[in-house]
Amino acid sequence: MADRRNARSHASEKTPDKSDDLTLNSEGKLKRKAFEKELERLHGELVRLQEWVRHEGKKVCIVFEGRDGAGKGGVIKAMTARVSPRVFRVVALPAPTDREKSQMYIQRYLPHLPAGGEIVIFDRSWYNRAGVERVMGFCTEDQAKRFLNIVPDVEKAITDSGVILLKYWLEVSPEEQTKRLEDRIDDDRKIWKLSNMDLKSYTRWDDYSKARDDMFLATDTAWAPWYVARSDDKRRARLNIIEHLLSKIPYKKVPREKVKLPKRRVTAEPRQPAHPAKQVPEVH
Repeated sequence: MADRRNARSHASEKTPDKSDDLTLNSEGKLKRKAFEKELERLHGELVRLQEWVRHEGKKVCIVFEGRDGAGKGGVIKAMTARVSPRVFRVVALPAPTDREKSQMYIQRYLPHLPAGGEIVIFDRSWYNRAGVERVMGFCTEDQAKRFLNIVPDVEKAITDSGVILLKYWLEVSPEEQTKRLEDRIDDDRKIWKLSNMDLKSYTRWDDYSKARDDMFLATDTAWAPWYVARSDDKRRARLNIIEHLLSKIPYKKVPREKVKLPKRRVTAEPRQPAHPAKQVPEVH
């Protein structure tokens, strides 16, 4: 199974022939119908992964990092759409409190690491210190460098405890990032995604590039490597990341008993509640 998934993953990295590929739109990006068909298959595999993790008591931790607008939230939403939130747990921590600022830096992240039978997804993680905190001046250069020096040992301890740790960086082009951030300005569904910090960060492209490169150099290890996904085409990025994730975990299909609904008794006339409840107006 892993070999087949790997083959599909390598194949998806090839540059498509945009002139005759019916799965691509006029911009050379994956069409919705082709995306949804493949995502449906991957959702089935994610459920199989979920059941294996639960059955075997495995621990999986997935870290998502990337620039603003790179598509982290969309990947996470695609991954978790058809699985149990009791197994797939998403962690997106707010800004640290004054108490948390006084703690060892990584301390507030440790309680969220997976226990047996859990898959934890970090929507940004302890790598905030190597990225936004360093670039925007929320930590000193000395603090950032100490973090980069220490974190490989911390991640070694995490993986030595039996956690499968996967780290993904979503790479978006300057042009695509600008387009996505502009799209958020006048869209009531997306305006919450655009903060004052995002606007300030937008002007620091080169600073973020250097911080990313320093982070890769210091923390791309044998036990916790970084995987970079190009995300200008959001749909392809979602499929590629899920496909890659599945290829890196040696899950197997867990046997389960055949399910059959039991018989039940329903009266000919449905009974109304004894206490008259207020009804939701049917305006649609």
